[in-house]
Amino acid sequence: MSLHDIARALVAAGKGIMAADRPSPAFYELLAAEGIAADDASYRNWTELLFTAPGLDDSVSGIIMTDEQTRLRDARGDSLLEGVIKRGMIPGISPFTGMVTLAGSAGETVGSGLDGLRERLADYAARGIAFSKWRAALQVGAGLPSDYAIEANAYVMAQVAALSQEAGIVPIVEPELMLYGEHSIETCFRITEHVLRRTFAALALHRVDLEGALVKASMVVAGDKCPVQADVATVAEMTVRVFRRAIPAAIPGIVFLSGGQSDYHATAHLNAMNANYELPWKLSFSYARALQRLPMRIWRNQPENVAAAQAALAHRARMNGLASVGLWTEAQDNAAAG
Repeated sequence: MSLHDIARALVAAGKGIMAADRPSPAFYELLAAEGIAADDASYRNWTELLFTAPGLDDSVSGIIMTDEQTRLRDARGDSLLEGVIKRGMIPGISPFTGMVTLAGSAGETVGSGLDGLRERLADYAARGIAFSKWRAALQVGAGLPSDYAIEANAYVMAQVAALSQEAGIVPIVEPELMLYGEHSIETCFRITEHVLRRTFAALALHRVDLEGALVKASMVVAGDKCPVQADVATVAEMTVRVFRRAIPAAIPGIVFLSGGQSDYHATAHLNAMNANYELPWKLSFSYARALQRLPMRIWRNQPENVAAAQAALAHRARMNGLASVGLWTEAQDNAAAG
């Protein structure tokens, strides 16, 4: 498939992306936070649970993986990556190697991993991986994010996007505004517009083909410590409005990160946008926690809980698939969850 075809397939009607690209050290920290004991096989077992869940391919177009996950094998010794491809889901890669502090900044960060990236992307493409995702994590606060951090991250994301397309891989550019803080929704709106404009300026500078790329975006919401939290309709309206100002119509789709929102809000906000607005791009999901939070609590690293956890994962994916075409309802969600 061409870059354009892959990008459109990732945001096909009723489908979205599952972000499974949590590296094993972060995964073990998450287990500990949930009070779940870890063992040597935990990461492989969890990855197998995610990638092989029955019915997942009905609502998930693609899965973002870590390098480690692309090399894992299931309990029978079969490649999990090849299993994803056989089920018709598109495998993706998060090729960055972590966040590093920007020199001279007040603790702001930029993604690392550009060294050898051209060669690594060529290898990923040869193994059937068809899209990449590169993240910026921009803090919001007094004087933050700085123009320095915004420009540095935009430049790196654009470099990665250009290298990805050179390898025949669709880039997903993710300029995330962190949810944590006391900032208002109006502040989030203002910063989101500025960040998106600077990101697309960098993409243009690097000659990125917009029809063969996607954006992974934050919704416009108040910080988690802000005393005034907007309702679903307001979040939807302000998010759509800022996208119309700053994201070109040539982009085939925008996929949202959940960013710490509850499962309910991640789904309800997505549904409200698709149900109430005529949009030039597809709006869908690229969720990690909003798909996997409940399944992990059900699983608890116990083999006897795998089937129930996979059913919960497929359910959340199905509900967000409905939200991606504006057909989700809370009553339907509750009824289907049993």
